[in-house]
Amino acid sequence: MNKRDFLNVSALIGAASLSPTPALAAASATGPTLLTVGGLVPQGNRPALDPELDQMMAKHGVRFGQAFTFDAAALQKLPKTRIRPTLEYDGKVHTLSGPALLDVLSAAGVKADPGLRLGMRALDGYNVEISVADVAAYRMILATHMDGKPMGLGGLGPQWAVYDADRLAAFKDKPLKERFGLCPWGVYYIDVAQG
Repeated sequence: MNKRDFLNVSALIGAASLSPTPALAAASATGPTLLTVGGLVPQGNRPALDPELDQMMAKHGVRFGQAFTFDAAALQKLPKTRIRPTLEYDGKVHTLSGPALLDVLSAAGVKADPGLRLGMRALDGYNVEISVADVAAYRMILATHMDGKPMGLGGLGPQWAVYDADRLAAFKDKPLKERFGLCPWGVYYIDVAQG
């Protein structure tokens, strides 16, 4: 089964008890936007999607009234988490680092309500639906670096929503090619919705 087919696999870990944390960043992005968080965002730093100028998002069916954007500097200001999973692409252990996905949501003003669902959209159009409870249970990060180097466009970056599959009961015994179906690389948009 390939990554795209794995999208339909249901989560095995139950809901986690989460407590909201204060927003970590509230300033507008000044560099090029790398990540947009839309949907149930209490206060955005960018206006509604413009189908004429936001071409890729419009073609992927993304819609939002307001959103919160992050540039590279804003993502780098968030606390870092490191994981060391064996990757499906080369079968090797790599060090991935970046902010916890829950910290990214908090910085956008989104409370970590386990009843929320995230739609994570990748540059290639791949879309993953996952609950905030599972994001917490899997300790997902928004990796921006691999083996100490920024992840570039055209590879797995510039961001990859990912977990350490080697250390999670729901994934560690699965074949390597079936572990990362909930982990979109090249993620550029996260939609927050009620579950």
